[in-house]
Amino acid sequence: MGYNSISVSHLSLQYVGVPVKAELLTGVPFNPTGDPVYMAFMPQATQVPQNTDWQTAIWATRPGNILEPYAAACLVGPGGTIQLGIGTYVIYVRVQDNPEIPILQASLQLEVF
Repeated sequence: MGYNSISVSHLSLQYVGVPVKAELLTGVPFNPTGDPVYMAFMPQATQVPQNTDWQTAIWATRPGNILEPYAAACLVGPGGTIQLGIGTYVIYVRVQDNPEIPILQASLQLEVF
């Protein structure tokens, strides 16, 4: 899988967002913002998130984006939801729906410098 990268200073406190497209089985768009959302930042592509890796995230709506109208966002940095060390991270998103709990690997990777 190819990744696009976003870069954030390890001194910065900011939201890191991942676009999310949600659809029902019928292909009809679905608004996931009523479901809790979590993100995990894994230092290696071969690592998968464990229970303790999941961080609380928030939903952002992107009304101008027809293909990906929603984004999951986690506050990263000193004093944020999670503080990451310098390195490159693969981002995962978990949506706590009922009965499904999809876990998505983002096409973005986070570079903390």
